[in-house]
Amino acid sequence: MDDDKVKHEEPETEAPATESEIDEADGDSDSQITEEVIELDPLEEAINRAEAAEKEISYRDAEIQNVRKRLMSEKATAIQYGGMGMARKMLSVLADIDRSLAVNEDEGLVLIRSKMWSELSGDGVEKIETKGQKFDPTKMEAITTLPPSEDFPANCVIDELEAGYTYKDRVLTPARVVVASDQ
Repeated sequence: MDDDKVKHEEPETEAPATESEIDEADGDSDSQITEEVIELDPLEEAINRAEAAEKEISYRDAEIQNVRKRLMSEKATAIQYGGMGMARKMLSVLADIDRSLAVNEDEGLVLIRSKMWSELSGDGVEKIETKGQKFDPTKMEAITTLPPSEDFPANCVIDELEAGYTYKDRVLTPARVVVASDQ
């Protein structure tokens, strides 16, 4: 029979809690946040998911529109300034013709230069005016400086060493100039 008693014995239980331990446990349960399982109506859940998807679609649509606008703007700029590289190359040829004309006034070269300049200016190339103008570092490069005089006050271009050109509103080559400066 002793064997039967051993088999049916209940496991040891903890000693009963004291009154202070019970008070502490009650305080802890008040401070703990209990999660309640809230069942959502399947229709409400579907509506919420549809609204979230609709917002996501509108955000993506706006992003696509922004990308399209940016690409159109970049394309327009590329088209507008697409001839800039060729104009830069032709200006170097024009400079060679000018140097040749400085040595020998050849009527054929004068005609070629005139025709080339006509084509370049028709495409949007303009010469940067410098002599007597205020020095503009965005369009000009100061090669050297001289003291100011009555004719050329400080920060005024005295002489142009090399012509500069713009293509539409962008600088192709800056003008190389001599500037009056106090420094």
